[in-house]
Amino acid sequence: MMREIRKKSAVPVYGLAAIWLLYCLFFPLYKLWHLAVLIILGFGAYAVLSILFPGKIEYVKEPEKPVSTGNAEIDRLLEEGRKAVGEMNRLRGSIKNAGVCRKIGELIEVTKKIFKSLEDDHDDLRQVKRFAAYYLPTTLKLLNTYDRMGGIGATGENITGTLERIDAILDKTLTGYKKQLDALYANEALDIETDIVVLESMMKKEG
Repeated sequence: MMREIRKKSAVPVYGLAAIWLLYCLFFPLYKLWHLAVLIILGFGAYAVLSILFPGKIEYVKEPEKPVSTGNAEIDRLLEEGRKAVGEMNRLRGSIKNAGVCRKIGELIEVTKKIFKSLEDDHDDLRQVKRFAAYYLPTTLKLLNTYDRMGGIGATGENITGTLERIDAILDKTLTGYKKQLDALYANEALDIETDIVVLESMMKKEG
């Protein structure tokens, strides 16, 4: 959801300051009526310039409000997922290697789906909790290491070798993420398969 923010122009303020400066140069302010005239002129100029230069409107995306499921443990896990996705997005913007960034983008999408599954089906808690405890921390550690070493700008056997190994392991990591997501739907797939068998049996009986 987008939120409207109106930013005022600095021109009216500069105009007000210019009026005061010029008036002070040519007229004595120790007389009360001169001070009154200056106040009227200054705020009149400010009002006119505010109309002529109203500023600009910007639209910013409001931060997503945390989802409350009524289960404190699930809420904490969902928040952990949001933070992990946010960190992956930060790293994707920082890392220069286009291929690695593409893999991070895929990891982000699968991670979102995993936590969305938990939000929709609280029975996935045990599996998602395991995913968050083992997969996410290791992935974030590897990506942060890649970001740090890749940003050094130096080459060497240790640095180059580490970067290449992390790049290679990301493919296996993505495969693991997808298997975790698929496993969350095992029970639902089994239920559907049972329904299909029952439906096929009924159709056979009725010819």
